[in-house]
Amino acid sequence: MFPSDVRLSKSTIAVAAFVLAIAAWGVGAQPLPVAKPETVGMSSQKLAKISQSLKKEVDDGSFRGAVIMVARKGKLVYQDAVGMQTASTKMTTGSVFRIYSMTKPLVSVAAMMLVEDGTIQLTDPVSKYLPGFDKLQVSVPQKNDAGQTTYTLVPQERQMTVQDLLRHTSGLAYGEITQNAPVKEGLQKIGVYYPDFDFNARNLAPADQIAKMATVPLAFQPGTTWHYSLASDMLGRVVERASGKRLGDFLQERLFGPLKMADSGFWVPAAKMSRLAESLEKDRFAGRAFPLVDVSSQPMNDSGGAGGVSTASDYLRFSQMLMNGGRLDGARVLSRTTVKLMTSDHLGTAMALAPSPGELLIGSKGYGFGLGFAVRTADGIAGVSGSAGEYMWAGYAGTYFWVDPKEELTAVFMTQAASPQRAYFRKMVKQLVYQAITD
Repeated sequence: MFPSDVRLSKSTIAVAAFVLAIAAWGVGAQPLPVAKPETVGMSSQKLAKISQSLKKEVDDGSFRGAVIMVARKGKLVYQDAVGMQTASTKMTTGSVFRIYSMTKPLVSVAAMMLVEDGTIQLTDPVSKYLPGFDKLQVSVPQKNDAGQTTYTLVPQERQMTVQDLLRHTSGLAYGEITQNAPVKEGLQKIGVYYPDFDFNARNLAPADQIAKMATVPLAFQPGTTWHYSLASDMLGRVVERASGKRLGDFLQERLFGPLKMADSGFWVPAAKMSRLAESLEKDRFAGRAFPLVDVSSQPMNDSGGAGGVSTASDYLRFSQMLMNGGRLDGARVLSRTTVKLMTSDHLGTAMALAPSPGELLIGSKGYGFGLGFAVRTADGIAGVSGSAGEYMWAGYAGTYFWVDPKEELTAVFMTQAASPQRAYFRKMVKQLVYQAITD
């Protein structure tokens, strides 16, 4: 693989070992074609800093283990699995993770497939698919003379649209995030918010979830505010109603199958449970446990907002498909024009942000939101490396990915640590990837 007259440096030996490890998986098992980092403008020596930093965090007890994969110009140039998958099992590149909100880009792609089919239009009112959503009210806060917050229910000024669901401007909320008391209480009452168990919306049958969500007031008027929410769960219900198929089945047929994402879905079959990564019993930053959803059996509903499971390999293939404008290895799942629409900012400057997408995800401004992703609006502003037009998202349990078309770069970081420090780790990994670019 390397000329015999070349003196092998430590970094070259590391790359050779990496390539041999990839080959050991078996023909076709690698997520993308493999290349030496230097052939695509990256440094093997600088990339090694990623593993060094992750191993230090594992040793410090920040998380049990992690998997990182980096691709540039369509080639897999770096990967590693550090630490432990469980208390007794080492982390591997094939470990399966609960991806929580990294399910959102998957269901967003599903919805846009139906737009391409002519089955859905972005401007369709959600009530076309979900009964009762035409009669929603909005809970409006106001201060009384004593300085106390009270709430008044008012009619929605316009109905939420499919586009609102995709860009989180629907007026819906998460019980874990909203400070609007009637909304929080309503979501808890119907069983999609549990104060002691974050982001678990898997326990209602789809029809029950639709009917019960239609009884909870909105936190904002549709189309006025970007507010992270259960919108992607409702988008999953729209996909099901419009396609006539369960969300997981639709994704398997139209996305996971064509892209050969063999370990992605909404639960982990018994034969694969030995590969499921688990979190530490107590987070060292919060001093408490963060329980994660049970994915050992099929849920009542496929939660498009937080219910998915995947591997770094599978998600890298998904990310590379987006980088390639909707296709991978001869399989086209979206049009290039649809990917462009999804990865453009849909908020503009007039939309209220509560908080902004970048602040929520990585503690930094500089990002708008497209149809399923945070979208970087300028090279500057954000407090982390990247390029205008880059898009990304992450998951509650510590997972993270981004795609930078300008640099032809995509990376996936997987761990299971729903820690208050997860934004720090995302920024750390991102910065270490960009510092390895040499061209």
